[in-house]
Amino acid sequence: MAFFRKKPSFAGDGLVLFMDVHDAMQAEKVLSRAGYLVKLVAPPPELRRGCDLAVAINLVEQPGIERVLKEKEVGYVRVTPLKAGTEGILEIVKITDFGDWTMVKAANMKLTFAKKSGVIVNTSGGGCPDIPQLHAELIDKPLTEAPRPRDVGFTLCALMLDRALEECLRLWRGDETE
Repeated sequence: MAFFRKKPSFAGDGLVLFMDVHDAMQAEKVLSRAGYLVKLVAPPPELRRGCDLAVAINLVEQPGIERVLKEKEVGYVRVTPLKAGTEGILEIVKITDFGDWTMVKAANMKLTFAKKSGVIVNTSGGGCPDIPQLHAELIDKPLTEAPRPRDVGFTLCALMLDRALEECLRLWRGDETE
């Protein structure tokens, strides 16, 4: 007889804080691969420790999460609970409807696509050196045929543009869940 464990809901009641962006990006990747529900977020200014990104976690999973981060040698500053009423946690992804187009903003990167065709009509934002290449690779491509920015660039801008593309694909496909 097989037993199925219900996937836990995401409480996001804790944050893993980092000194640099690379560690935050790596932590999200290794924790997701290890089966943890995590989310890359912008922490409140008073909790930032050198990096503008943090990983939101279910705090009850802290011991396992810390074990995975240590095993994979991902540097982090600390894990901190989010107290009730904590202000300033920012969702990285925001959506704006412009009628015929939809713009998805992930941190400071924006990707806009035509609703009827699913073609990328614009990218903007950021200040990373790979922005021109990312723009050239994405512009005028259907969402479903566009290369993943994380595979083209190597910066935080590429990661955020990749998040924007993920959300655009979700919207284009009509997926209801995140």
